[in-house]
Amino acid sequence: MIAKTILEQIGVRRFAAMTGSKDFTDMGNGLRMSLARNKTSANRLDIIYDGGADLYNMRFYRKTFSKKTFESRTKDIETHEGIYCDMLEEMFTMVTGLYTRF
Repeated sequence: MIAKTILEQIGVRRFAAMTGSKDFTDMGNGLRMSLARNKTSANRLDIIYDGGADLYNMRFYRKTFSKKTFESRTKDIETHEGIYCDMLEEMFTMVTGLYTRF
């Protein structure tokens, strides 16, 4: 339910078409997605809902997988906390350089 609300707030189809984001996953308390190539090299984004404060936390990170050792590595790129719903798209554009609307 929370993931669906987040998708509606960022503009589901328009957002996916403009940014190349895909693999939207419901995390229970938030939304996870894979990102297209961008200026920060982040390939994943988690948007977590903080119900107590009614705000969102955004975590941009890079996840890689080694085919030789079968190890998965995660490197945090940027984390932003205390974001209002109307600031999600603006913060996304500021970090990735990808525009969410014309």
